[in-house]
Amino acid sequence: MKYTNAYFRSVTLLLATAGLASQSPAQAVYSPGAPSLAAYITGPAAADNPDDQGAIITLHSRVNEVNVLFIATDKHGKFVRDLTQKDFTILDDHKPPQAILNFHRETDLPLHLGLLIDVSGSVNSRFDFEQGAATSFLQHTLRAGFDKAFILGFNSHSQLAQDFTDNVPLLSASVHKLRDGGGTALYDAVYHACKDKFLKDRSDHPLRKAIIVVSDGEDNQSEFTKAQAIEMAQRAEVIIYAISTDDSGLVLRGDRVLEQLAEATGGRAFFPFKMKDITHSYDAIEDELRSQYVVSYKPADFDADGRFRTIEISSLKKDLQVRARKGYFAPMQ
Repeated sequence: MKYTNAYFRSVTLLLATAGLASQSPAQAVYSPGAPSLAAYITGPAAADNPDDQGAIITLHSRVNEVNVLFIATDKHGKFVRDLTQKDFTILDDHKPPQAILNFHRETDLPLHLGLLIDVSGSVNSRFDFEQGAATSFLQHTLRAGFDKAFILGFNSHSQLAQDFTDNVPLLSASVHKLRDGGGTALYDAVYHACKDKFLKDRSDHPLRKAIIVVSDGEDNQSEFTKAQAIEMAQRAEVIIYAISTDDSGLVLRGDRVLEQLAEATGGRAFFPFKMKDITHSYDAIEDELRSQYVVSYKPADFDADGRFRTIEISSLKKDLQVRARKGYFAPMQ
């Protein structure tokens, strides 16, 4: 099974004619707990080919299953890791799900990460430290043979410095080869990273897809808008974490941009006042990536119409905060 928001699944079974003679089509495909199947036969029908022992029956089923990773924190911002399904309410498109299929704590998902590093001229004075902090994060987070990451540097253009790999020395070397200078096309970098690296990044098992943006958030060169960048991240099921490089101590326009990118995708923005605090931001991101819950459910009144469906997860316990992505795009019929 492919773990996507909502998807179509086609199952092809090779059934001998003799086997079909003793079973109805529904009996042949039933399994406990499986969704109902709308089946039809492609190729020669068994009735027309009674001697055909290799008849191919294709069973087409629309499976609408939403998988959401989320975290819960107390009023002090500490992760709460002992909650159950009964502690939460879930709304999909403002309605309770038709059925909850699975709920559990998830601490060991494979990580697919994209590290997007602003190399524009505005980060010149902090660039060396940013490179060192990024390298340290990769060394502490990635597990060989299990996780993978890519490095993308951006100014007025985006440059893939290192494609997906679990080789930390290669990733670290690519970070240190980045050179700063030029304008800033932040939205383009997020858009292309999500579209080119994550949109088709499908797996037979759940995984955590996240982008970490290291930037001051000041965009002055992008062709794509902030809204388009957010939509592409939502389509690719990517959570965005942002680490601000602004050390002015003021709340600037770029800080709000980073917050919006993070909030819309279920991530978090960090605003380290001192450059050494960037390391603490990376530590917090690593901890969060290992401290999640996952819920799988079947939406009520689902239509494969391609529109955006909102997700709202709330805690029934006082003083608990839940952070999750804001929604997903339904597939097209």
